[in-house]
Amino acid sequence: MDRAELVELLSPEGLRLLDSLPPYEAGGDVVRTVSALRKAGHSPALVNAVLYQSRLRAKATAKFGDFASRMLFTEAGLEQATRLRVAALHAGRFVEAKLARVADVGCGIGGDAMAMAAMELTVTAIDIDEVTATVASFNLAPFPTASVLCADAADVDPSEYDALWFDPARRTAGHGNTSRLTRSEDYSPHLDDVYALAERMPVGVKLGPGHDRDQIPETAEAQWVSVDGKLVEMGLWFGPLARPGIRRAALLLTKDGAAELTAPDDSEDVPVGELGEYLYEPDGAIIRARLIGDLARSMDALMLSEGLAYLTSATLTETPFATAFRVVEVLPADEKKLRIALAERRIGTLEIKKRGVDVDPATLRTRLKLKGPESGTLVLTRAAGHKVALLVERA
Repeated sequence: MDRAELVELLSPEGLRLLDSLPPYEAGGDVVRTVSALRKAGHSPALVNAVLYQSRLRAKATAKFGDFASRMLFTEAGLEQATRLRVAALHAGRFVEAKLARVADVGCGIGGDAMAMAAMELTVTAIDIDEVTATVASFNLAPFPTASVLCADAADVDPSEYDALWFDPARRTAGHGNTSRLTRSEDYSPHLDDVYALAERMPVGVKLGPGHDRDQIPETAEAQWVSVDGKLVEMGLWFGPLARPGIRRAALLLTKDGAAELTAPDDSEDVPVGELGEYLYEPDGAIIRARLIGDLARSMDALMLSEGLAYLTSATLTETPFATAFRVVEVLPADEKKLRIALAERRIGTLEIKKRGVDVDPATLRTRLKLKGPESGTLVLTRAAGHKVALLVERA
C-alpha cells in the first residue's frame, strides 16, 4: 500500500466502503467483487485499497481477534506486529514498574502501543515511515492516552519519557514483500544505541526468537515466548522492567493459559541416558532459553544424546513445557530397511520429526513409498550419538 492508496482509503467514502464489505474469504470471486465495486462508481485505486485491507483484516484475526475488523494494516506491518495477547504482557511490565510515560519506538501498525494505551499508559508511538505512522494513528485513534509521531529514532528525546520500548526494524524497508535482515548491525535503530540507553533508563526490546544469544547483554532479562507451540519472540528487559534474579525465562501461552520456566542463568544439561519408554520434545522457548537441564531435572529425565533437545525417561510426567511421546518401537535407521518395516506395519500416513540428522522429511517421505491405512509418527535423531529411528505415539 502506497501513500496515494492510503489517502483514498482514509477518505469517508473509502472507510464506509471498507466497512461495508462482507468478510474476506480466501478463494472468493475477486474478479466479480472488483467488477461490482467498479460498476458502483468507485475508482480503481480505492477498490484496490479496500480489498487489500479486507484481506489483511482477515489474516490479522489470528493476532488481534475481533479488534482486526476495526484496524488498518500494511502487509509488512502485520507480519511484524506483536500478537495482542503478547502485547498485553509487554504493557503489563510497564504498569507493574509504575512507568507511566512510554515511547514505543518502531511502533509499526501500533499493536504494542494499543495494549499500553488500553492499560492507561501515556504512550507515544513513533515510526520513521509516513504510511506506517498514519496507519498507527488510525489504529490508536480510539485511545485518548496515545499519540503518534513520524520521526527517526535518533531524533527521540529519551528524557521526555519514563521508559522506552523498542521494536527494531528487522526487515528491509517497505510495506510488502520485505525480507528478513540477517545481521543485527543492520537493524534500525542500532542495538548498540538501544543498549546504551538501557544503561541509564528502563528499556524493553523485542527481537526475533533466533537472535544471537551471545549478543544478549549481561544486565538483561531475556524472555522467549511461544504461542500455541510457535516460538514468536525474544524480549529483553532492563532496569525495573526486569524481574530480580531472573536472566532466562521461557513463557508458553496456549488456549489453556500460560506457563513459565525461569532461571538466573542458562541451566546445565543433565547426563545422557538410555532410551526409556517415553521421549520428550521441549517447547522451542525452553530450547532457546537453554533451560532443558532444569526441565529434565524437574521430570527426572535424561538427555537422549548430547547437544540434542530430546529428553527420555522410563515414566510419564505431565508438563506444559514439552510434548510427550511413548516409544512404540525402535525401527531400523537404514532407509531401505525402514521402508520395509513401515510397509509391514501398513503405515500410509507418516509424520516425520528429526533432530541431529541430515535428512529432509518431505523427500524421505516420498522415498519411503508409504502405503496402507495406518498412521504414525517417526522420530529420526541420535541416541547416545548413534542414529536411531523411533516409532512413537503422543502420550
